[in-house]
Amino acid sequence: MENASSGYAHPELLVESTWLAEHLDDTGVTVIDCDSVERYRRAHISSAVGLPVHHYLKAQTEDPRDYGSHVMGPDAFSELIGGLGVNGNGVIVLYDDAGGLNAARVWWVMNYYGLHSVKLLNGGWGKWIAEQKPISVIEPQVSATTYMPVTNPDYLCTLDYALDHVGDERVIFWDVRSQSEWTGENTRGNQRSGHIPGAVHLEWLNFITNDLQKTFKPAQEMRVLLSEAGVFPDREVITY
Repeated sequence: MENASSGYAHPELLVESTWLAEHLDDTGVTVIDCDSVERYRRAHISSAVGLPVHHYLKAQTEDPRDYGSHVMGPDAFSELIGGLGVNGNGVIVLYDDAGGLNAARVWWVMNYYGLHSVKLLNGGWGKWIAEQKPISVIEPQVSATTYMPVTNPDYLCTLDYALDHVGDERVIFWDVRSQSEWTGENTRGNQRSGHIPGAVHLEWLNFITNDLQKTFKPAQEMRVLLSEAGVFPDREVITY
């Protein structure tokens, strides 16, 4: 599962396609497709279950087109995860076809609610397909389970906390959005645009290889990018 020579601080957060292919049928492994339901139903990794909601996992609003501003509550999360057959005892592997963008969001929410044996499939769907590993159009039948979420506040920065630390030299605000969002040229439909004062900018795509497989770049290359952008390991880092 882990690549000891990767140089990552936490290599256990990633799973390689070779390992997953060997453990697809393990009872203690749950694979979750984090793309849209439509994409999942066209084809997915064999034995994978589909995420029935948007990967933001946000609180539902009256407008079905609006994903809201906050992560879904513990009751909604419990119902979602239980319906996928997750009880918190096994390994969860997440993947997408978006360079890890969708899967990483789901990874964060799961950790926020106390699920820590969660991995990202390095390269996701693109690498899996390129290697001609097993796929299916059949949706597996899973038995509903019960998972009681335990909120971990360390994974969440509140607005009040952020406001109190703007200008604090011990805290780095790292803007991972696109260049046009950073400059304010792209408003994404928001009433205000731009970035948090004093923040540094390094788009998340810089950490993904620029090819069809979209795997994470080597650790040393990432460290250089972070250092040049002003993101240092001895500081508290808040991403947005």
